[in-house]
Amino acid sequence: MATLKEKIGYGFGDMASSMFWKIFSAYLPFFYTYVFGLDLELAAVLFLVTKIWDAVSDPMMGVISDRTNTKWGKYRPYLLWISVPFAISGILLFTTPDLGETGKNVWAFVTYVLMMTVYTAINVPYGSMLGVMTDDSDEKTVFSSYRMFFAYAGSFIVLLLWEPLCNMIAGTTGKVTHDPQAWQLAMVVVSVVCCLLFCLTFKMTRERIAPEIKQTSVKDDFKSLLHNGPWWILLGGVLFFNFFGAVRYAVIPYYFTAHISGEPMLSIFSLEFAFYAGMFFTVGEIANMIGVAVATPITFAIGKKSTFLYSLIAIMGLCIAFFYVPVDTTSGLWTLLVLQVATGIFTGIVSPLVWSMYADVADYAELKFKTSSTGLIFSSSSMAQKFGGAFGTSAVLWLLAAFGFNTAEGAVQTPEAIDGLRYLISWIPAGIAAVSALFIFIYPLTTKRMKEIGEELKGSHSK
Repeated sequence: MATLKEKIGYGFGDMASSMFWKIFSAYLPFFYTYVFGLDLELAAVLFLVTKIWDAVSDPMMGVISDRTNTKWGKYRPYLLWISVPFAISGILLFTTPDLGETGKNVWAFVTYVLMMTVYTAINVPYGSMLGVMTDDSDEKTVFSSYRMFFAYAGSFIVLLLWEPLCNMIAGTTGKVTHDPQAWQLAMVVVSVVCCLLFCLTFKMTRERIAPEIKQTSVKDDFKSLLHNGPWWILLGGVLFFNFFGAVRYAVIPYYFTAHISGEPMLSIFSLEFAFYAGMFFTVGEIANMIGVAVATPITFAIGKKSTFLYSLIAIMGLCIAFFYVPVDTTSGLWTLLVLQVATGIFTGIVSPLVWSMYADVADYAELKFKTSSTGLIFSSSSMAQKFGGAFGTSAVLWLLAAFGFNTAEGAVQTPEAIDGLRYLISWIPAGIAAVSALFIFIYPLTTKRMKEIGEELKGSHSK
């Protein structure tokens, strides 16, 4: 039985990863087009082309970590080894060099590829640890819930403070500054915190499970993966779920900059607060944390598959509702906030299930193929996260360009561009969530099947 200390320590790791990932999802497209100076089409190409390397680096890291053997375990050492490069890469990513147009374009591509490579090198082993910290499927769900609770806590902090931090460094107020140095220094602060969190995860966790299975070649591991039907289905569901999240995150800063006029204020109990993109993100993260908190009892009651599927159906309806909300009234802004809370809760419910279900797929692979490919299987989750993020972000940027969106500071947008923003925050993500739901509907590893697999594996481990 794992200790509370281990569960908290494991949560710190995704707190670090999520702080970076949420800044990338929410603000990197905005940074590249408004601060760094890339045009929309080139930024879209940047996000998409770099995924070709990710398609290689993610499974490569899974294979490497599966074959790592140290006194600290297979996966845990990477949290210590990669934490500093992780921080440095983040700082370089948000640095705007004085290199001319061509030099800046090259810098953007190189630093983004570097950041995603380092992210893979630490996040694939971190995710894979879930498969070797416990052999109990339900406890994996608990670990996943701790992981996602801390992930959303990190997201809450960084999204709430990012715009005020940038503005404080730049000495400005109102909408987020376009000062490149302010963005860079803000990232220095976040990077140092994330480095320390990964070190705490290394110190507070342990790898407990060492399955007795045959030694296989890399070719055999990939062969078993390609014949793993549940893996393919889950991969599709998770890919489109991440695609959905990326579209919503990428469009929100543009939505607030161009569609919500002025600097609106909302009040509750005589307390006034600014209604801006960072606050909107933050409310969503709080809702995500609520979703994570209720995910475990719901999952225990109706199973992982049903919880995932019903949450996606709810998300689809909530996203569609965004299209019909007016933003020129206070009641409309409050409605947006309520919809954000509800969407965040259901998204939060889904998030820990993803990691727990990948651990189930790894158990299925161990039983069926007798291969230790936990890292390779979890690397597919990282790949799905990054591919979903890349496709989502690229789609948003290309569609904004197609709708005639103007990224010049203070530009007045056309009605077509505004309609594009409304579709990108509503009907388009709803459609993507529907595709994810189709995959989860046919996913075969039900609660009953996983209990059977767990019993069979316990019998083989005790021999």
